[in-house]
Amino acid sequence: MKPFVLMLGLLFFAIHFLFVRRVVNRLHLSHIHRRWLQVAIWLNFAAILGYLTARYSGELPEGLYFLFSLAVGVGFVLLAAWLVYEVLHALYTLLKRVGIAKNSALKGWLDALFLLGLMLWLGAAIAGGMAEPAVVKVRIDSGRLPRTYKIVQISDMHVGGLIGRDFVRRCVARINALKPDLVVITGDLTDRSVKQIAEDLKPLKALRSRFGTYYVPGNHEYFHGLEGTLRYLKTLGIRVLDNRAVKIDDAFWLAGTYDYFGFRRGQFVPDITTTRATIGDNAPVLLLTHQPRMIEKLGSFRPDLILCGHTHGGQIWPFGYLVGLMQPFVSGLHPLGDKRYIYVNNGIGFWGPPMRLGSRTEIAVIEWK
Repeated sequence: MKPFVLMLGLLFFAIHFLFVRRVVNRLHLSHIHRRWLQVAIWLNFAAILGYLTARYSGELPEGLYFLFSLAVGVGFVLLAAWLVYEVLHALYTLLKRVGIAKNSALKGWLDALFLLGLMLWLGAAIAGGMAEPAVVKVRIDSGRLPRTYKIVQISDMHVGGLIGRDFVRRCVARINALKPDLVVITGDLTDRSVKQIAEDLKPLKALRSRFGTYYVPGNHEYFHGLEGTLRYLKTLGIRVLDNRAVKIDDAFWLAGTYDYFGFRRGQFVPDITTTRATIGDNAPVLLLTHQPRMIEKLGSFRPDLILCGHTHGGQIWPFGYLVGLMQPFVSGLHPLGDKRYIYVNNGIGFWGPPMRLGSRTEIAVIEWK
């Protein structure tokens, strides 16, 4: 993980440097206010370094870890805010050239609105990150099932760091209250070594549904010992779909693959050919896979329904647009033709900063009929 941490550190340094150079130094502020803002920006960068150190090398008190995690979200927002300010500054420069902005009053107003918008942006994102997951109902008609099945999907819980046993327990209680036929977990359940978070995961053993709980791994499990994670989850009664399918209620096949990241790692590689070979007849197929872009590897395989996650719905607006450059779908239900669909779950947790904007956490209730 050290090269990854170094890369993140350099990225955040560049973001903070550019924000100070291109934004703070051009704001219509007094010298002392500008100086205090510069100090605040660099303190935020120092907090990010603290987060990276604690995240991959050690432990911190929960309150301090929370603040350091927020700093990561602030860093991402500063990147987007810098781009917004460049547009505002260009607009002011244009108005000044044509004679509309003859004094600094307009610049002062534009800068004040920018800073107010930035504070509201951050406040809304923090409030969104602290909100409880919403229950999102999705109705899908395949025309090929004998009855309606209630499937509860969760994804991207990222247990570890700020998400621990209490959160897992609350989520399990809410899922059980929905009385599902089937519970599916589409990856990134863990974000630490299973040895560190075994107690946090134990409440998952209390999940109840008619046909059980099934799981496919996400990319983050590869970072923290996937083999050990799979072994432990099985002790909790969670069934792992490792490039194979099982028949549910003699009505449809539930298939699952390893994550797309396996192609890069060269271990636990998703194998659609192997998965298809375990499907015994022409019954409808529900495929679980972590990343939406796995559809690029399906070839002639045409599942009736695909459930995935990974994107977090962009987590903090406007970064969903960047996610869309890497994934064919970012959030929600999308048709694939011939009554075939893919549903991309926003995730029940978060990665990094406890912040959400434009992408509320969710427990998806899929009514598949």
